[in-house]
Amino acid sequence: MHEDSPAAARTTAAPRTPARTAPALAESLSASLPEPLSASLPEAPPPGPPAGHSATTIERGSFCLARCSCGWSGPARRSRDRARTDAAEHLAAP
Repeated sequence: MHEDSPAAARTTAAPRTPARTAPALAESLSASLPEPLSASLPEAPPPGPPAGHSATTIERGSFCLARCSCGWSGPARRSRDRARTDAAEHLAAP
């Protein structure tokens, strides 16, 4: 026996209002500023590891430790995340 498929339910949606896009918002903000915001900010150097440092993590069994190309080695950790944090702290240290 053949059955007809149920009729598609009709829905009515409220009419959409156009959303403001980011460029339009930026243009309206730049019109109210006396000078571009980027012109008043000093240029920062790109973040990165100090010269001669390149840290990575190494797994040994169930432990993970951070090592750097300068010879530094962090403690063995069971948490890989903590070993990565050790490496980041080493790179951030002066």
